[in-house]
Amino acid sequence: MEVRRTDIRNKYLLRCLLTLLMLGSSAVYAQVPVKSYTVKNGKMYIALGKDIGKASLDSFINQHELYDLDLTACISTGSTDTLKKLGWKIEINNTEVFVISKPLFSADNVNTIADKMVLTQKGREPIPQAQVHFGYNRFRNKPDFTVADSAVTFFLRGNTRAGTVLLAGNFTNWQNGALPMSKTDSGWVASVKLGAGKHLYKFIIDGGWTTDRDNSNLENDGMGNDNSVYYKPNQVFRLEGYTSAKRVYLAGSFNQWKEKNLLMRRTETGWMLPVYLSEGTHTYRFIADGNWLADPANPDKLPNEYNEFNSVVRIGRPYLFKLTGYTEASKVVLLGSFNDWRDNELLMTKTATGWELPYTLGGGNYEYRIKVDGKNIGDSLPKNNFVLVIDPNFTFRLKGYSNAARVYLSGDINNWDINSLPMKRVGDEWVFQAHLNPGKHLYKFVVDGKWILDPANKLWEQNQYGTGNSILWFEEKE
Repeated sequence: MEVRRTDIRNKYLLRCLLTLLMLGSSAVYAQVPVKSYTVKNGKMYIALGKDIGKASLDSFINQHELYDLDLTACISTGSTDTLKKLGWKIEINNTEVFVISKPLFSADNVNTIADKMVLTQKGREPIPQAQVHFGYNRFRNKPDFTVADSAVTFFLRGNTRAGTVLLAGNFTNWQNGALPMSKTDSGWVASVKLGAGKHLYKFIIDGGWTTDRDNSNLENDGMGNDNSVYYKPNQVFRLEGYTSAKRVYLAGSFNQWKEKNLLMRRTETGWMLPVYLSEGTHTYRFIADGNWLADPANPDKLPNEYNEFNSVVRIGRPYLFKLTGYTEASKVVLLGSFNDWRDNELLMTKTATGWELPYTLGGGNYEYRIKVDGKNIGDSLPKNNFVLVIDPNFTFRLKGYSNAARVYLSGDINNWDINSLPMKRVGDEWVFQAHLNPGKHLYKFVVDGKWILDPANKLWEQNQYGTGNSILWFEEKE
């Protein structure tokens, strides 16, 4: 009898706690398993169902950067030693659910209860913080969506007995602006004007939400829901001829030169593959039955490390790199984060006053250096790197610290490098103009080697070192 009462008490506590977690989050949990990470009353809570799948758990860990908690072992083996050492309290750990909590610890410059509020999500779904540089579609049982005059025609195969079918996605604000689809003899269609790039979508069939079963591209939103992914292409790679080849692949800087990742489609006269590429310079080659070759139809090429050439696609406007002087040098090379620091690729051209090279880059924060006859210039700079920001759209500011010798910005925009983004002293503050992609960003300032949170920003979240990171939600102004 006592065991039964204990079970009832645990289930009641579980329902109360899960209700608390769901009320503290703006996400919609109607169709997701127990899986939550939220903040309530000065504590962080994590709730996981014991039946959670590995892929879903991995996605949850990646979404909230919980790598140090070893949640996989906690769920599979019940081991909680690591959690306890990190200050987490086990609220519930039974056959159905695993719930833990931890108080929010203030950082050096966070002193009040109000300042302990942590904001890790905004709106209904996570916003990606990284720009999408590349993508391609993988449909089965049906062709790619047709594109005409910037309008994409979405096609749901079958389901002809359904009464109503709606198309919902990030381009319709999901259900709020879902578009009615029209019935055809083989399914349902709806046309939407979309820009080139990545788009998430689902179908609502007689009120039921479903992914596109014919689309192999799926993405988990971090809360247990899968969405179909469509990439509106802006570049079509073509290789004419080679009709006797069994397989032809595309490989390039956009997919880390993976050899058997992008299988091209056979046409009557050769091979093709439509893809989406972000603004910037992209190098590539074709692989026909194991033989690598540059694009014979593309005269734009750059040398590679094998004393051969890679073909080049440039999207956007070029930036002109210039170096004044050094007119007696025989070889000047540009290299940077934008070309994986390859020192054999971007040879600058001699002019009457120095050297120059136009190079196409999209919006971003870049580091680069210039080698003159094998030697780096700018030896007085940290790491010998220069900083280039294309299309700056946000200014980081730190007031005070007038006696500081060096102040740097560090965060997810530069992989937390401690000395790659120097801030400048302007009036009574330190500033850095950066390019940010829409979404959530984590950052800190480094003042004469000491890491600090942004004292003007009350939004922060705890990190694995217990020192916190400042949070910035950035939305591009239209």
